[in-house]
Amino acid sequence: MSGSRRSAAARSPAQRITATIIAKLEQGTRPWIRPWRGLQVTRPLRACGTPYRGMNTFWLWLMADAAGYGSPYWMTYRQCQALGGQVRKGETSTIAIFYKAYRKEVEGPGGENDTETRRVLKAYAVFNADQCDGLPSLYHPEHLLAPVEPEGRLERLDRFFAAIGATVRHHGCEAYYEPRFDRITMPPTGLFDTYDHYYATLAHELSHWTGHASRLDRDLKNRFGSAAYAAEELVAELSSAILGAELGLPVAHLDHHASYIASWLELLKSDDRAILTAAAKAEEAASLLMRLGGIEERPSSDEAGRFDAAA
Repeated sequence: MSGSRRSAAARSPAQRITATIIAKLEQGTRPWIRPWRGLQVTRPLRACGTPYRGMNTFWLWLMADAAGYGSPYWMTYRQCQALGGQVRKGETSTIAIFYKAYRKEVEGPGGENDTETRRVLKAYAVFNADQCDGLPSLYHPEHLLAPVEPEGRLERLDRFFAAIGATVRHHGCEAYYEPRFDRITMPPTGLFDTYDHYYATLAHELSHWTGHASRLDRDLKNRFGSAAYAAEELVAELSSAILGAELGLPVAHLDHHASYIASWLELLKSDDRAILTAAAKAEEAASLLMRLGGIEERPSSDEAGRFDAAA
């Protein structure tokens, strides 16, 4: 195990929670906002239906949002079994926290023995009901509204993205690529206003996907806020713009907040060749995706055939 992984595992519950909250805020996300559509917003609930309180409320909201869980219920492994359910194999627990009080003997002001009550923060493992099979229907609330598929779905684009062969899962409300698992996560299509926006977002994440060591081998292990991170985001932005031009997709909607713009400006001001390098890498990424998706590179002639938008 690497030193960084050992240190992460050794962090206290408070440090783990605080570090996660800071990371979300640095990315421009307020982790206590629940963006779900069609589900009643409620506080996280224990197996017995009692609401969690304090930091557990915001922490379990954040964990549910990140994983795409729709159920507000959280329970221990044994509680799940007692309800007739079973945590699915391979599921990972999160933590809930509580304060445990104890009395400690101390020396009083006059040298006499005395006791005082102290509290220590403890954590225990819990699973969301969506990670469990066999639970009563109570633990899986129905949507208040049926998911609505956005307009603009096109068979030719479905075929193109499917042909690339990337592993794409749909849950949560964030889009991102994980180099460790070589996997893209996309929000369900019902969370997009139009399929154009879904396709454009997928194109951006696929541009990151091209950087995996087995493909174009770009450095993807960069800390958020670093120059290398900004450079990779710029490559993905430019690559998705090229791909969008070939596929007829919008790119202006992508929500790059102020911190992205600031980091790009800092990068470009510090290195006048950075944009040239990013553009070259973006061209490589877009070309790979077009090749995998079945689009041949167009010659430079104005008479050359291009991807038929009517196909």
